[in-house]
Amino acid sequence: MTAFEEARPVGLVLGTRAEAATPLEFWVYVDEDSYLQLDDVVHVRSPLPGGRPVEAIDLYGVVDEVRALQEGVSFDSDVALATRGILPAQTAVAAHVAVTRIEPEVFVPPLPGTEVARAQGAARDAALFFDEMKLKDGTDTRVAFGLSRAGEPVYGNLQFLNGVRGGHVNISGISGVATKTSYAMFLLYSLFEGPALGALRANTRALVFNVKGEDLLFLDQPNADLDELNREDYGRLDLPARPFESSAFFVPVGKGQKPIPDAGSRMDGVTGFYWTLHEFCEERYLRFLFADADSEESLRSYLVDIVEARLAECALDTRRAGTMDGRVLVGGETIDSFDALVDVIEKHITPDEYEDSLAWAGRGGSAAALGTVRAFMRRLRGAIPHVGHLIRGRASEDNEAHRIDWQSQQLTVIGINNLHDRAQRFVVGVVLKRLMALREQQGVNSESARVFVVLDELNKYAPREGHSPIKDVLLDIAERGRSLGVILIGAQQTASEVESRVVANCSYRIVGRLDSAEAQRGEYGFLTPAARARASLLKPGTMIVHQPEIPVPLLVRFPFPAWATRASEVARTSDPFARFELGRV
Repeated sequence: MTAFEEARPVGLVLGTRAEAATPLEFWVYVDEDSYLQLDDVVHVRSPLPGGRPVEAIDLYGVVDEVRALQEGVSFDSDVALATRGILPAQTAVAAHVAVTRIEPEVFVPPLPGTEVARAQGAARDAALFFDEMKLKDGTDTRVAFGLSRAGEPVYGNLQFLNGVRGGHVNISGISGVATKTSYAMFLLYSLFEGPALGALRANTRALVFNVKGEDLLFLDQPNADLDELNREDYGRLDLPARPFESSAFFVPVGKGQKPIPDAGSRMDGVTGFYWTLHEFCEERYLRFLFADADSEESLRSYLVDIVEARLAECALDTRRAGTMDGRVLVGGETIDSFDALVDVIEKHITPDEYEDSLAWAGRGGSAAALGTVRAFMRRLRGAIPHVGHLIRGRASEDNEAHRIDWQSQQLTVIGINNLHDRAQRFVVGVVLKRLMALREQQGVNSESARVFVVLDELNKYAPREGHSPIKDVLLDIAERGRSLGVILIGAQQTASEVESRVVANCSYRIVGRLDSAEAQRGEYGFLTPAARARASLLKPGTMIVHQPEIPVPLLVRFPFPAWATRASEVARTSDPFARFELGRV
């Protein structure tokens, strides 16, 4: 007995002039003792006249519109008369179905009067292509993306997520309502705890930037508010309900003399990070202090390139001299603080030094204009109070202890929520640049483990207009990252304000609650008219997911976080010392 025969029919295919059936969509008359709701998956087995090339085709689809009307009445006021039994009228309910799959691919419409049933079991898997989410050897590549409104699992294909056939995820929605970051963390959890990664799970890494509050600094702690109903949701997805087990947390050091982590509410299990002056010069990180979107023709960019090249030469001279404690030698002078580095840069780019052999601002026709030099120095000095504490000379005996090591644990959270906007841009730019450089050195093939990068406020770092070094790095990740095993999970309030090439390279497009005007923008063309309308009504914890293999977007809800998202949610334990783990201070 087939899956279709096992399911009880709920209606019949309509064939009126107004609701004619086509191979891509059709209407269903819903039986009086049944119902169809939005997001239901249906199955139709329609016969082919003559039995050629097959006797029947199977059409699968998703309900995206339902309407009810009274037949036999003409005026609005007739509804009252029909309700009292004065006028003869009958209520009819019809559902519109967007076809997702036809097997075999004979594109003819279902015949009117054909029975329609809810798709269950194998039929539902076929309707949503879940049965195709596997490798040639049968290995399952399904990743749990959440639950349907009926509580059934909804999956995505790992091959469109890990860069094999596609990569990257983009999430849009209103701040505080769309739960964008929460959903991004659920996707990571589903990847790490589900079976899809297989043997690659042990070496797969995730790098998460915590840009707002302290929401992501407690991911290794169980959530005290998780109840049994929430645990059942995880059970339906075959996922354990527990916090992230392999995790590391890095926060910026404070502005004091000693490099002490500026951790906020979380005081244990965090590491303070900074960069040495030698790293800053050698790796050419100066550009990330000028990371605001600007015109590509900006003369300031030319000056930044020149100064970076000079500082890189100084770093090389320092390495040759054997002075490798974080400080840098510039013209024979030992520089041990960011303030001092800014002073020496100004000394070498002022117009009075143009004829000097050490001049850094060019000579003759290639010399930077005085106004450009002054604007450059104003911006550079303006960075001192916000970024200076993150670029240090000999701050400690072991500068390596304050390096962001994203390879040691499965999940690495970098807290930048306490930093000024300029400092946030600097950290994001430096970390992503170093990540891409390292992946290029390592070399990546189709069997290599991946690095997933979660970044909120994407519109700030890769805006649609203007040019910036961070935008260049993010474009490189979007266009070339999947070949290097770097996958971007980006989020923003408005996709219309993000560089179009970043969004266009995302295989998965996801939206939470959207502003009504934003939902009408072209960036959301993957949404059906009904989905656009629903996007302005979505509750927190509910998302609309569009993926390459399924032609219509699917509504999913994801489980309540099993990990704490703030200090008040950290589950209490009977052991007062349980949170202090060996080696984490």
